[in-house]
Amino acid sequence: MTVSEYLVEILYNAGVRRIYAVTGDSLNPVNDAVRRDGRLQWIHVRHEEAGAYAASMEAELNGIGCCMGSSGPGHVHLLNGLYDANHAGNPVIAIASTIPSYKLGLQNHQETNVTKLFDDCSKYCFMANTPRQAAQAFRSAIQHAVQDRGVGVVGLPGDVAAAELGEMHGATRNYFTKARILPQESELDALAELLNKNKKIMLFCGLGCKDAQAEVMQLAAVLKAPIGYSYRGKVFFDKEDNPYAVGMNGLLGNKSGFKAMHEAEVMVMLGTDFPYSDFLPEKNTIVQIDARPERLGRRAKLAMGLHGDIKDTLQALLPRLHVKADAAFLKAMRKLYEETQADYERYVRAKGGEKLIHPEYVAAIIDDLADDNAIFTVDTGMSAVWAARYLKGKKGRYIAGSFNHGSMADAMPMALGAGLAAPGRQVISLSGDGGLSMLLGDLMTISQYKIPVKVVVFNNRSLGMVQLEMMVAGYPHWQTTMVNPDFKKVAEAMGIAAWEITECKDVPSVLKEVFAHQGPALVNIYTDPDALAMPPNVDFAQMSGFAETMGKMMLNGRSAEVVDIAKGGLMYLRELV
Repeated sequence: MTVSEYLVEILYNAGVRRIYAVTGDSLNPVNDAVRRDGRLQWIHVRHEEAGAYAASMEAELNGIGCCMGSSGPGHVHLLNGLYDANHAGNPVIAIASTIPSYKLGLQNHQETNVTKLFDDCSKYCFMANTPRQAAQAFRSAIQHAVQDRGVGVVGLPGDVAAAELGEMHGATRNYFTKARILPQESELDALAELLNKNKKIMLFCGLGCKDAQAEVMQLAAVLKAPIGYSYRGKVFFDKEDNPYAVGMNGLLGNKSGFKAMHEAEVMVMLGTDFPYSDFLPEKNTIVQIDARPERLGRRAKLAMGLHGDIKDTLQALLPRLHVKADAAFLKAMRKLYEETQADYERYVRAKGGEKLIHPEYVAAIIDDLADDNAIFTVDTGMSAVWAARYLKGKKGRYIAGSFNHGSMADAMPMALGAGLAAPGRQVISLSGDGGLSMLLGDLMTISQYKIPVKVVVFNNRSLGMVQLEMMVAGYPHWQTTMVNPDFKKVAEAMGIAAWEITECKDVPSVLKEVFAHQGPALVNIYTDPDALAMPPNVDFAQMSGFAETMGKMMLNGRSAEVVDIAKGGLMYLRELV
């Protein structure tokens, strides 16, 4: 058995079914081993960054993903997608093939220092210089990636990849465990006492609640507690039949989510590492439960921090709690939430009657037409804003994006991975024109493998979020205008069915046709470039200078830009307070 043949065996045994890569030079021995074995599918992406994003999405849905890059520039291209996967906690195995081992250290053609290069975006990174080292590193990388929830990288010289391995005993096995993680009994008792004696309790839920949705709902029912959620927790609890939902917090959130958090006597953070600490309360009692103890207390001042899996912990906690009769706090927050949702709906109905296409209207129509178990991928920027406001969880839906790393260009390659990882489900990419342009070539990968994803392009001819960030900070927006190709013609040239929408009245009928198409499809929608919302990295200090910024801009004769800021900024301020 060669090292490459061994790699195929151990990847397959770990659950990998696809490899996203561009083959070449040092990676060719692995490519050939995959071809001869036949159990793994080699997905020839056009850019390795897209491959890393696709592998990350596959890992997020199915538990493990794999991508590879060849010597030097090939594996360097993996970096951004691997940073995203590592920040998101997605188990991805990355093979960085490189120049022959006997040439390393001499600044040879396409040489990189693999361990230095990938150390910051991985849970495990090792440069294998012998066949035995490579075999051991493959298994270690897989186990670290799965158990530590992140990226495992192995540097693999081409000569080592082609070498005979020799005898290895039991090395193609991986040992994955799912142990129960529970706080101590005394901690559970103390938490139960705290929750039993307070009336106004709010639950703030993140991705860690994915497998504990029933337990969270039961907890809310017992405590009569409103449920707020982060972006990664939204899809599990933002449902029309959830009587406890009060929305998101943060700049993409709404008034009810913010108010419920700040008016609660006790806020319980469940499986969330919500990074926008300026939005977290400072005066009430905060409890945090997380399976990753290093996250406890790093965003807010805690009264209690408990190390535990959310499902296991809530199952142990619930029998200790008393059912509350007073639902006044829940009713007040729900009323506020419903008023906010009604405002959103009225706004959408009004904008749907105009000729200029508003992205809010498009997002609302997508929410209405998409399957109940659809998978959405969203680009960072304005597309993420519209998804946060208008996409609902419904039954079995999933929303993914670069929510932790915050990178452009994630939606389309994530959809590529989702389409292969979940072949029976509808996959919809909400792409910005800037994001799609950045990795445009991998539309051809979608076409080549006939992946039936639907790419919806919010084409506002600008880097909309960046433009707004500059304006709020007091800079004139400059170099943010996009001169785009005709995305419909580009898609058609790549063999993808394509549509174009220029008027509001056509949005429902055309989207219905797009979603009904059996193969890959793209729809280019010319949206209003002045539809703005506050950018996610604007803090309270900047907001306090909001009026001053607008005043200065008026004095400088830039009244049109002031109006643009007001459209997004004042809408946000109204929602927040």
